[in-house]
Amino acid sequence: MASDISSILQNELIHTFESLLSLTSSVDNISAATQDQISSEQCVKVTVDVKSKTLNGKWTFFLPTLIATKFEYHMLGEMGDIKSSIDDEIADATKEIISTIVGSISTSIDSQGFDDLSKVQFTATDVEIIQGDSLEDYSNLYLIEMTFNNNPVELFIQFDEESLAYLGKIVEGEEIPTEEEEEEAADAANGASGSGAVASILSLLGEESTENLKLLFNVKLRFSVRLGSKTFLLKDIVNWDVGQIIELEQMVNEPLDILINGIKVGVGEAVIVEGRFGVKIKYIGENKIDI
Repeated sequence: MASDISSILQNELIHTFESLLSLTSSVDNISAATQDQISSEQCVKVTVDVKSKTLNGKWTFFLPTLIATKFEYHMLGEMGDIKSSIDDEIADATKEIISTIVGSISTSIDSQGFDDLSKVQFTATDVEIIQGDSLEDYSNLYLIEMTFNNNPVELFIQFDEESLAYLGKIVEGEEIPTEEEEEEAADAANGASGSGAVASILSLLGEESTENLKLLFNVKLRFSVRLGSKTFLLKDIVNWDVGQIIELEQMVNEPLDILINGIKVGVGEAVIVEGRFGVKIKYIGENKIDI
């Protein structure tokens, strides 16, 4: 059975819209659709190539006038009025947002360490403005019903046959839990076993050792995130000047290293939280990841 990335798609849609557009968003429902449901005079169509060792597919995003025009409006800080029609600026902004979404999906997939799906590359190749009455009869089309700041919006995604194998929950119409719900369920499942593990460790220590261990809890450790690194010769470094661009080995869509006192302890993904950079932790500890 193929790995399921339905939750990853849903969560990255939410996170990307919230971070780029500075709004609250949610995915309310995902269901099979037909082109007749794209009720819009205009629509932005963004084509995305999906490639990995086990997957060679294509996703096509269809964004009706309402959601496409909201993109530019929110990106401009809600200044002025929402446009009534789609222009080239809105189409270009839409393509950039979709590129960010699929880039985040790629990062999340790789961080999961799936055996049958890794190093997936998503590339937004084409964008065009199409008229609603010129839409074809698309198969494997799905409606994503979302909410932006309590206002309903819709977008559509068409998946190729190969990709559907990795989207089982969407295909079956199952309710997809949010990231927070998954974490709560995991915490509940691990609560008893986690408490037992702590008790087991403490039982191996004497009372004095346990008290000494507690003294370490207030030790401050430096948390940092490594964007990338590269080794240079000293003779090259001394020739650097203001304006020099240093190319790192880290790829744009790769997870970032999480360091505690300079020691890597996990990997994460860059996010924006209230105008500040942050990091969403993907793995901590001894997890083996194929990055």
